[in-house]
Amino acid sequence: MNVVPELKLKVADSEKITINLGYVDLGHVDLMVQDGFYSNRTDFIRTAIRNQLDRHADVMRQSVARKSLDLGLRHYSRGDLEAVLRRGDTLHINVLGLASIALDVTPELARAAIASVKVLGALHAGSAVKAALADRTQ
Repeated sequence: MNVVPELKLKVADSEKITINLGYVDLGHVDLMVQDGFYSNRTDFIRTAIRNQLDRHADVMRQSVARKSLDLGLRHYSRGDLEAVLRRGDTLHINVLGLASIALDVTPELARAAIASVKVLGALHAGSAVKAALADRTQ
C-alpha cells in the first residue's frame, strides 16, 4: 500500500515589509547591534515597533472596539461561506491581523457570501478570489 502524507498549508505568522531609513539612523541601528543590544537590524526594528504599539495600546483598544474589528487570525472556510448563504445572509469581514479565505473558495462563492472586506494587516486568499472581491475591499 502506498501512503501519501497529508500536506498542510502553513500560514506565515508574519508579513515582510520594506522601509527606507536614512544613513545616520541606519548607522545608529548597526551600532546598537554591534554593541550587543540587539541580535540584528530586524530585532531592533521589531522591538521599536512593539514599543510604539505598547505606548499607544489604550488608544488602539478603543479604536478596535469602535470599529468592531476582529483581532488576530480569522479564517473563512468554504463551509463558513456556504453556511452564510444558507442563512440568506452576507458577511462583512473586519479584521485587524490576518484574514484568510480557504483556497477551495471559488470567486463566485466569495462574491455571493462576502459583502465587504476591511483588513488592517494582511489578507491571504487566492488571486482569483482577491480579484473578485476587489470592489468590496477597503
